[in-house]
Amino acid sequence: MEFSFEIVALVIFVIAIVFVFKTINVVPQQHAWVVERLGKYHATLAPGLNIVIPFVDRIAYKHVLKEIPLDVPPQVCITKDNTQLQVDGILYFQVTDAMRASYGASNYIQAITQLAQTTLRSVIGKMELDKTFEERDHINTTIVNAIDESAANWGVKVLRYEIKDLTPPAEILHSMQRQITAEREKRALIAASEGRRQEQINIASGEREAAIARSEGERQAAINRAQGEANAIVALAEASATALRQVGAAIREPGGEDAMNLRVAEHYVDAFGNLAKTNNSIIVPANLGEMSGLIASALHIVKTQK
Repeated sequence: MEFSFEIVALVIFVIAIVFVFKTINVVPQQHAWVVERLGKYHATLAPGLNIVIPFVDRIAYKHVLKEIPLDVPPQVCITKDNTQLQVDGILYFQVTDAMRASYGASNYIQAITQLAQTTLRSVIGKMELDKTFEERDHINTTIVNAIDESAANWGVKVLRYEIKDLTPPAEILHSMQRQITAEREKRALIAASEGRRQEQINIASGEREAAIARSEGERQAAINRAQGEANAIVALAEASATALRQVGAAIREPGGEDAMNLRVAEHYVDAFGNLAKTNNSIIVPANLGEMSGLIASALHIVKTQK
């Protein structure tokens, strides 16, 4: 009897331990657990300590509420200009409603993946090949909007979609490479011609500015010479006027007129003598009487001064 009592006590203890473990549940942060009671949805357990009824309540689904990246498998899309294009991407989503994520779709991850692929084929089919490389942001935004509208019924929020690779066929790649090479060569030729054109413009502009500078310099030099000559003439005229004023003042002095006559006679005789030396012919004044009178007056002045 004692042995059977110990066995019963051990069984009861084990059942109690199992009961405790089944009753107490600790939900991690950023997780949500869905509880079913007798096969029917009962509650969603929040992070922390939660108590359920063992053998009556059952944790049917466990969801992660963090942002989850999902690889969308590569697929072949046909563009508007009938070109095959292999596209793959990555989708970021987050479970926002654990109950809908559990019962809204049998497999919400597969549903999101399929919807992303079909939407991508539809968007690519409306574009030409060249536009698909330029309109990545438009493609991403269109796919997110389309998936997010449907995924709301599944308790999922689609955050963003990013295209990883756009791979056209090999012959298209070669054609695009040749087109890019030709475009680069064209730009190089245009750049070289623009450089030569700008160089010629710069040279012509430099020559024009140099010619203008030279003409301005010559003009200023001519003005300076003219001003110098004018100043010299003015100075000479002023000097002559001053000398004449001084001579006139000296003539008005006593004996000034006689001195003037003497000076004129001297210059007259000297000029006549120099003129006779420089020529083989003898030059005789037309009125020798005036000359002799002038000389006599000069001698008279000299004798008077003695």
